[in-house]
Amino acid sequence: MSAALKLENLTKDFPVGKRMFGPPRGVVHAVRPVTLTVETGETLGIVGESGCGKSTLARMLVGLLSPTDGTIEIEGAALDNADPSEFGRKIQYVFQDPISSLNPRKTIRQVMEAPLKHLHSMPKARRRERIAEIFDAVNLREEFLDRYPHEFSGGQAQRIGIARALAAEARILILDEPVSALDVSVQAQVLNLLARLKAELGLTYLFISHDLAVVEAVSDRVAVLYFGAVVEVGRAEDVFRAPRHPYTKLLADSAPVVGRDLKAPEGRETELPDPLNPPTGCAFRARCPRAVDRCAAEDPPLMEMGSGQLAACFNPVPEGEAAK
Repeated sequence: MSAALKLENLTKDFPVGKRMFGPPRGVVHAVRPVTLTVETGETLGIVGESGCGKSTLARMLVGLLSPTDGTIEIEGAALDNADPSEFGRKIQYVFQDPISSLNPRKTIRQVMEAPLKHLHSMPKARRRERIAEIFDAVNLREEFLDRYPHEFSGGQAQRIGIARALAAEARILILDEPVSALDVSVQAQVLNLLARLKAELGLTYLFISHDLAVVEAVSDRVAVLYFGAVVEVGRAEDVFRAPRHPYTKLLADSAPVVGRDLKAPEGRETELPDPLNPPTGCAFRARCPRAVDRCAAEDPPLMEMGSGQLAACFNPVPEGEAAK
């Protein structure tokens, strides 16, 4: 299987407290060096707490943010951040809030025509045919094309967002919380649609979500982010059944389960690391019940845990200690 997407030491820093002269007062390392490979036809789930760098990483992949360092390679070719159209033809973004992601002043036909005109220079007659094909693929009626975004429900608007991504004919879709704003029944419809489109069109997905149950259900592999870095990666069933990094286990234990009392896995006094003054060594060590002296001195790299599962931990969770 060939690689659809390769990230090599990808980082993103944001200066804080800019001054007229001299360097900024501080720097937030939103994404620390991330190296990942996504195979063609794979769904890679990306999970982590709010502020861990998931959306920043996603926005770099589609050219909405320029990396501070590192490379993005799609289908064997490195992308030039200076050419946004190069990203658009290869990779597309499906946003969390479907209605606000659509231009309220344009009809759906105008929204759909934009990538066909600007990325593929498609003539008007062919654009009409292509839009009809895409709308049929996402189970939308053509009469919707002359309406405006505010006239649609959340589920319909998300289908339009997916249709717009397909119009660019990109083979990789970044799905950033694509169902979190939808009702549960509508979530199932959209997830089934995404699964069908992936099978029919041979798409590759990066699926970003807070909902661990959804990620486990739709993903082939999962990457866990903490404080801007990947701390665990492996097959979805392995990562959720037997997490090896203490942070992954914390996430799994935090997920609500029918029949289990809701109980915070950490105390109220727990504090997240300061992004302007990051700790030395492992960023998770202050919250980690398995921290050892080495964790304060060294930042652990991703290490093989067996069966292709990797975790950045010097004292990983024992293999037999499953999530609660």
